[in-house]
Amino acid sequence: QVQLVESGGGLVPAGGSLRLSCAASGRTLSSYAMAWFRQAPGKEREFVGTINWSGSITYYADSVKGRSTISKDNAKNTVYLQMNSLKPEDTAVYYCAARRQSSGVAYYTRARSYDYWGQGTQVTVSS
Repeated sequence: QVQLVESGGGLVPAGGSLRLSCAASGRTLSSYAMAWFRQAPGKEREFVGTINWSGSITYYADSVKGRSTISKDNAKNTVYLQMNSLKPEDTAVYYCAARRQSSGVAYYTRARSYDYWGQGTQVTVSS
């Protein structure tokens, strides 16, 4: 089983940048596909982006494409979400998630595809 802890959230002005981190323990992330989701008040959890087990495949939601980058440092057992040009509509609690994957090029965008979740980190973008 893998435990996930997010960090790096905070209050940032529109147009600013943040880098969220998701540190894993219990298992090495080289055998997991990882994803970021977010949930704003009163809204459903929304897919942000994902990276496959090897780090060779990334995929992003249209809402963040071109502004966000997911990366994976297997040596540090940490996944990152770099977000630039932040907008007020990016305000949400951001969650990282993991599912076992050790081969292939598949990627997963649905929350139900992931088995492990962090507790979330709040991102607030002021206008």
